[in-house]
Amino acid sequence: MARKSYFVTGTDTGVGKTMVSAAILEAAASLGKRTLAMKPVASGCEETPEGLRNEDALILMEAMSESLAYDQVNPVALKPAIAPHVAAAQAGRTIMAERLVGLCRGLQMRPADLLLVEGAGGWRVPLNDRETYAAMPGALKMPVILVVALRLGCINHALLTAEAIRRDGLAIAGWVANRPVAEIMGCEQETLEYLLNHLAAPCLGVLPWQEDADPRTLSTGLNVDCLFEN
Repeated sequence: MARKSYFVTGTDTGVGKTMVSAAILEAAASLGKRTLAMKPVASGCEETPEGLRNEDALILMEAMSESLAYDQVNPVALKPAIAPHVAAAQAGRTIMAERLVGLCRGLQMRPADLLLVEGAGGWRVPLNDRETYAAMPGALKMPVILVVALRLGCINHALLTAEAIRRDGLAIAGWVANRPVAEIMGCEQETLEYLLNHLAAPCLGVLPWQEDADPRTLSTGLNVDCLFEN
């Protein structure tokens, strides 16, 4: 059974959740941990001879230490690169939190030290007309790792997301600051200091911009020890 499971969310879409997740997996592996990962819902998948495949899910598969079939990592693969609930509707499918919870529980039964479950977009991304993605980690009582993109407006986005996560009854296990573009934001240090003082959760690291991002290289900038405590 996976000893530790975390849900990875972001302050918005395009903040680098997948690369941060892959870097965490690599950092855990460097500590001798066995790792698994899951991206339950992925839109923007490409047609391949093996079926629909999502680049983010493939990155996670390469970074984790244990082997899983693609459908176990990404059970809901959607072709259009649009909001999941819209992509699902166009494909004549309905995404239900209960099903995602069941699939995740199945992976939690596998032997591993760490399971990361990467969400889609931000905390309140819809799954259907009634449920948002937050319903899945909520049902699992899964602690959250928050990815914060270092750009203008990130303090507001980070604090609002953290507030929503806690209001939903979940703990923030840690957060990662990520530079999503080459240009460093103005007053970056002041922004980081504010977040360190106000997010009330451990900062796992501050990741630099890389044009050809390499999770193994990025993992050296992370401290994931606290994810395995208790």
